[in-house]
Amino acid sequence: MTEQALPLWRRWLHAFINWFDTGPLKAPSDGAPLAEIPDRVEWARILPFIAVHATCLGVIWVGWSQIAVTVAVIAYLVRMFAITGFYHRYFSHRSFKTSRVGQFIFGLLGASAVQRGPLWWAAHHRHHHAHSDKPEDAHSPVQHGFLRSHMGWFLTARGFRPDLRRVRDLTQFPELRWLDRFDILIPVALAVGMFGLGVLLERAAPDLGTNGGQMLVWGFFISTVACYHGTYTINSLSHVYGRQRYRTGDASRNNWLLALITLGEGWHNNHHHFPSSTRQGFYWWEVDITYYLLKVMAWLGIIWDLKPVPIAIRDHSPRRIA
Repeated sequence: MTEQALPLWRRWLHAFINWFDTGPLKAPSDGAPLAEIPDRVEWARILPFIAVHATCLGVIWVGWSQIAVTVAVIAYLVRMFAITGFYHRYFSHRSFKTSRVGQFIFGLLGASAVQRGPLWWAAHHRHHHAHSDKPEDAHSPVQHGFLRSHMGWFLTARGFRPDLRRVRDLTQFPELRWLDRFDILIPVALAVGMFGLGVLLERAAPDLGTNGGQMLVWGFFISTVACYHGTYTINSLSHVYGRQRYRTGDASRNNWLLALITLGEGWHNNHHHFPSSTRQGFYWWEVDITYYLLKVMAWLGIIWDLKPVPIAIRDHSPRRIA
């Protein structure tokens, strides 16, 4: 019996279980093509996503403090770097190397951004590069419009199921498969930690004017939603607004503002021109904060073999075309 043929109560029960264990949602490596999976919103499955946004309204009751806002900004920056540096440049494109322990830690940090597990993220992103701005590209604004490309695509049954055939190099690691299956554990731990930090500061430093509820709302929920939509702009806006330096066969564009918001991802036309480069701001004036931080990590020996963009490729037909 297919999922859609089940009684409504059983479908909702399955959705509840899948909030905590996404294993049943994964398409096997030799499973059915994604095109055969329903492409409609699964409302029961997305209730946590809705709740994360709604909980931001808690600021009305908890108020704000300088320390809570500061922690929220730090949480945003750390997790945005984890998405851009680790989920994107490492897991999706393998643009540098690290140890197996480092790889797992990168996965943990990426999962804290509440954007699913590293296998899910990398599989969908590799699919995007294979079909950029073609009908098969689930988050192309050219094909599907703003709202769908921004976030609607991953709220569907098809969006929940990555094509693991695209990440066979990652599925060989059982710890990554475990993290991908139980990805919710890391955000829950972070949320509990934020609440605990607020409680601790309320007792140890009451002059800071914060508490558990305030730190939870700002440090976890508000920073998470900001990180969500900052990341999503690369899907919905960087294929619409900006300039094209290279003819990449799609609508990818370079946008300096999005590069600042996402710590470097806004140099998107550069990235589509040579995806395996660790650096996406190809020229010195193209600010790429993620790359700078990765360079520091390389100096410390945490990562190595950062892939450059060859000058001949970088300077090939560099004239702007739009």
